[in-house]
Amino acid sequence: MKRALQFLALAAMFAATVLPGHAQQMKGFRAELIGQVEYAQKEIMDLENAIPDEKMTWRPNDQVRSISEVYSHIAFGNYLFCKFAGATVPEGIAMSSPEDEAKWDKMSTDKKVIHDQLVTSFDFAKKFIKDLPDASLEKTVEFFGNKMTVRSLLMTYLGHMHEHLGQSIAYARMEGIVPPWTAAQMAAAKDKEKK
Repeated sequence: MKRALQFLALAAMFAATVLPGHAQQMKGFRAELIGQVEYAQKEIMDLENAIPDEKMTWRPNDQVRSISEVYSHIAFGNYLFCKFAGATVPEGIAMSSPEDEAKWDKMSTDKKVIHDQLVTSFDFAKKFIKDLPDASLEKTVEFFGNKMTVRSLLMTYLGHMHEHLGQSIAYARMEGIVPPWTAAQMAAAKDKEKK
């Protein structure tokens, strides 16, 4: 019985994080997608907040992005995928060449600047998805030479976000930083042992 109650509590907690806020007011794919974006966003932002300022330029080797560049890349992706899905990106965000992505990644190593980029880009993406008519999900678009529906493109967007969340978790672990949600689970387990 106790295990069943724990499972129900965990399921309720997951549902609350996957379908928070305005996503509950919609139904269907867009509501589910916004819920998933918000779930990934929370983990990305929590982990970014846990990274010390002096670690933002760390990278495992010269062939890959640094910690700051990974977070900047996530922010860039929030705009890029929406642009390919039909959004007009805000003025001043260049996205016409591969060099624009590289410039964006290296734009800043300042943690506050990167944090603000992430927040603004997630807000933009969620508003775009919320305002997107359901009929637009079936529209065919071209994404780097591949024809796909907007729905498929947005699923690819979610995969991209999780890919770089996983990368940032690996980077944090390599630097001895425990992801905040794992640290909270470990603390709860310790508290439970004491009782």
